[in-house]
Amino acid sequence: MADLRAGLIGLGMMGRHHARVLGSLEGVELVAVADPGGDRFGAAKGRHLVSSVTELIDQGIDYCMVAVPTGLHEEVALELAEAGIHTIIEKPLAHDTASSERIVDAFAKAGLVAGVGHVERYNAALQQARFRIENGDLGDIYQVATRRQGPFPGRIADVGVVKDLGTHDIDLTAWVTQQNYVSVAAQTAFKSGRAHEDLVAVVGKLAGGTVTNHLVNWLSPLKERATIITGERGTFLADTLTSDLTFFANGSIELTWAELSHFRGVTQGNVTQFAFDKPEPLRVEHENFRDAVLGKPADIVDLAQGLQTVRVVDAILKSAETGSPCAISQ
Repeated sequence: MADLRAGLIGLGMMGRHHARVLGSLEGVELVAVADPGGDRFGAAKGRHLVSSVTELIDQGIDYCMVAVPTGLHEEVALELAEAGIHTIIEKPLAHDTASSERIVDAFAKAGLVAGVGHVERYNAALQQARFRIENGDLGDIYQVATRRQGPFPGRIADVGVVKDLGTHDIDLTAWVTQQNYVSVAAQTAFKSGRAHEDLVAVVGKLAGGTVTNHLVNWLSPLKERATIITGERGTFLADTLTSDLTFFANGSIELTWAELSHFRGVTQGNVTQFAFDKPEPLRVEHENFRDAVLGKPADIVDLAQGLQTVRVVDAILKSAETGSPCAISQ
């Protein structure tokens, strides 16, 4: 069977990593890349370089990776849908809900495979957490708390921290719990002189009753990527920088100190750090999308899920602007 012919549009910071993975992906030939600004990172590696999505389509590609700035997602995606090209779009799906809905409709009408590049889902620590939660290891899920902070990334110019970094935590929280968001309340700050927010604190509620909170910023010299999932049997701590997953079990030892015994909470039990394979999340993401295009069983972030994440983003920004909690349509 001939290899799938893949194209890539957008050769910025993320685009060059997509080019590296697509260029070495089994069963795929990266035939051409596109960027109106040229190939400043040398990602093409001798492959055909064009300047537009139209020229990229003309290369006879089967599917395309879209890694252009968020504000251009809709324009590029709609042209690919019209041309009958299967497409995976870097997160977020688009810059707002209305634009995302138009993308979803276009690919549904065309009957194409399409997905969103929420790469954190493919981090081994979160994959393990999801598997173990489904297995009942935590019992009922009470809370998901995430911390995602670090220095400002110079690659981002057109969106704030909610649409860039926050979308990771929104998607992974809904995915790992299998619960959609029903409401959010948020506060943002503008500290770096840019037009977009660079700090956000969010409290949310999921459909199953789970409480969430997310702290995200571009203002810290400390780089942190932590997801803490607390349930009736203990807590998972997933560090997606190292792909480590640690389980803090509820204790079963009876407290003997009289003052503490009046508190009917949990006690500390065993701490276990799990051992498992840790493949590169971006490669796993592309392997799954390749398999989906081929009609094989695959785990991709479909456009409906990507749309729901954008709805949550819009609600977060509205809540921060108005100072009131916002409900989220399903």
